[in-house]
Amino acid sequence: MISKELIMEDLKRNMTQKRFAHTLGVMEIAVALAKRYGVDVEKAQLAAMVHDCAKDMPQDEQLNLARQFGILLDEISMAEKALIHAPLGAALAKIKYGIEDPAILRAVKVHTTGDPKMTPLDKVIFLADYIEPGRNFPGVDRLRKVAFEDLDDAVIMACDSTIKYVIEGGRLLHPRMVEARNCLLLEKLKRGEKKWGG
Repeated sequence: MISKELIMEDLKRNMTQKRFAHTLGVMEIAVALAKRYGVDVEKAQLAAMVHDCAKDMPQDEQLNLARQFGILLDEISMAEKALIHAPLGAALAKIKYGIEDPAILRAVKVHTTGDPKMTPLDKVIFLADYIEPGRNFPGVDRLRKVAFEDLDDAVIMACDSTIKYVIEGGRLLHPRMVEARNCLLLEKLKRGEKKWGG
């Protein structure tokens, strides 16, 4: 793997100023959440650093690289091209930056849609992306508070908020987010916890 310093230099060169500021915010929150929940801080920092490494590429370039790397895109991702950057980012993190750790690559891959059976690291990156300091949407302050109280509740809240937003925008909803939400709710029920009340 190349050094974190070189990765940061490359990201700064290839991202918009706004995206780079977002990345720094995600890193800050990911580290704080990792410390709170006993997740490997180094892995959280690195996954947060590269999570959007493909986001500012033109969409045709994203599609071409996805094909080149053998990334199989489902019909929803082909229609909602904003979803391509996550699996492509995981591939780029490995190929361009030499990151081999499967846990880090998986967290990057699932950071937009979530995934059934999310690991604590997956949840940390998913949430950090959603609540970093630059984010401003109704309910974000409550979500920031819950994120440091109960990781699963916060992920469910973030899924609920995203699902509502996507539906209100008349866009396609990726089934992985519904599966991620349902999986977490089922786990809560199996533990005898009350149903999620939002």
